[in-house]
Amino acid sequence: MFQQLTPITKNIIILNVIVYILANFVFSVDFMYSNFSAFFPTSPLFKSWQIITHMFMHSGIMHIAFNMLTLASFGPVLERFLGDKKFLILYFLSGLGAFVLFNLWELFHMYQIAQPMIAEGYSFLDILTGNFGEVPRNLQESAVGVIDILRTPMVGASGAIFGVIAAFAILYPNAEMFIMFIPFPIKAKVLFPI
Repeated sequence: MFQQLTPITKNIIILNVIVYILANFVFSVDFMYSNFSAFFPTSPLFKSWQIITHMFMHSGIMHIAFNMLTLASFGPVLERFLGDKKFLILYFLSGLGAFVLFNLWELFHMYQIAQPMIAEGYSFLDILTGNFGEVPRNLQESAVGVIDILRTPMVGASGAIFGVIAAFAILYPNAEMFIMFIPFPIKAKVLFPI
């Protein structure tokens, strides 16, 4: 499988592995994950480069292994079909799209959690940044929920790879694939929605 890797796919895998090694064995884990994982855009931990760098951070060996094996399986076929430049654009736009969707979901989630605080007169703009100071005991659960969202990072190439799989399923809907632990082939058009 690995001798058939195309250049862009191979370089993305190499870059992901290098960043994983740097994050877990060379630099401080706290430094790497707090600076290069993606945080909610209004979080004090958010930095603009995290929109890209989060795609190279992974939470564990199984996370990176599964993502890179999936990319190695689907990436070369798509890269040959689209060409280097279009494949790279697809990959990064998919990762950016995942960032946007993740944060829209977190915004909705934060709004739901913050309802008791909003009812008590707290500004949603202050809630979005976590600048609401001490809260009364009856609102502490909401405040903790908001702070958790602001401090929980997004990591991994899963969103970018999901875009690659989606494109594969659109271009090759009847391609039959064998998936671990399933003893029969499944067509891409069936597997993708699952």
